Parts: sequence; structure tokens; C-alpha cells
Amino acid sequence: MLHMKQRARIYYTETDKALMLDRWQKGESLNSIARLFDRHHLAIQGVLARTGGIRPPARRRSRLALTMAERDFADDLGLMKQLGVIDLEEN
Repeated sequence: MLHMKQRARIYYTETDKALMLDRWQKGESLNSIARLFDRHHLAIQGVLARTGGIRPPARRRSRLALTMAERDFADDLGLMKQLGVIDLEEN
């Protein structure tokens, strides 16, 4: 029986994924893109299939989400209340 050595799992960076999408959109084959990463074409196909071969929009926070400073402030208030330093229900 023939045993094949299992390859280590590769986690593609955003830069790698962008390169794959660029080359795919220019018309390169899955095999040629896979050769760049020393992988089989099915490894590349999975990455492209998640977005349908179309670059997803850049991620950004909702304008309604709290900023880091606001989150830190809320955490500090909660901690001070828990320690009994302040009483928020006093008003």
C-alpha cells in the first residue's frame, strides 16, 4: 500500500488571498496559482470558492460601534462600581 506524506496545513494571509484573487481575475488557471504556493489546485479552489472568485469589500467597523476609548471607559465604570468606589444609581 502506498502511503503519502501529509502536508502541513497552510494559513493564507490576506496578502496571499489578494494575490490569488488578482491572478484568478486576470484569467490564470488554478494550477498556475497553486504552483506559486507549492500546493494542489484544490487548496486554491477552496479559498476562491468562499467569495465566488470576487474580492469581498474591505471590513470596517460600524459607525454605531463603540470606540476603544469608549469601551475602556465603560469597563472602568463597571470595575469602579463593582469595587464600591462609585454608585451609579445615586442620581
